[in-house]
Amino acid sequence: MTGLDPRVDPPMTADEAATLTAFLDYHRGTLALKCAGLTDDQLRLRSVPPSDLSLLGLVRHMAEVEQYWFQSVLLGREITDHYWKPENEDGDFDDVDTADAAADFAVWQAEIEAARRAVDGLPLDTVGKNPRRGQPVTLRWILAHMVEEYARHNGHADLLRELVDGSTGE
Repeated sequence: MTGLDPRVDPPMTADEAATLTAFLDYHRGTLALKCAGLTDDQLRLRSVPPSDLSLLGLVRHMAEVEQYWFQSVLLGREITDHYWKPENEDGDFDDVDTADAAADFAVWQAEIEAARRAVDGLPLDTVGKNPRRGQPVTLRWILAHMVEEYARHNGHADLLRELVDGSTGE
């Protein structure tokens, strides 16, 4: 990977809300960094069969995840999925061969900004308006889950980026 690392390390002495949101932003930045400087074809490059993972698929997936947890679960809004379709529930990962990478990155960034607005000023004990699997969900749980979701997929992104051009790193 080239260029300077634009991520900001999470603070070591912040309150819980600031710590959770900082770690989430750090992991969002990690995925962006793993994709930086690549062509559309490189972003579409899939790992080894039978996996359909690609860096672009991860970005599309995280756009869906951001929208689901913050817009649907937390705020209770009706959402229209960006890539999921009844005939292909894995469209975020599967349908990247002709996808417009710039447009997909713009969708992801827009969902991140919408998520930031959604949580702005809310206490961590705020309960989402849509239950998950019949259970109420707090903002604290959503933020912790999002850190986990990004961390897991950033591990995939590490391997995918190394496959694309041999780059390794945090």
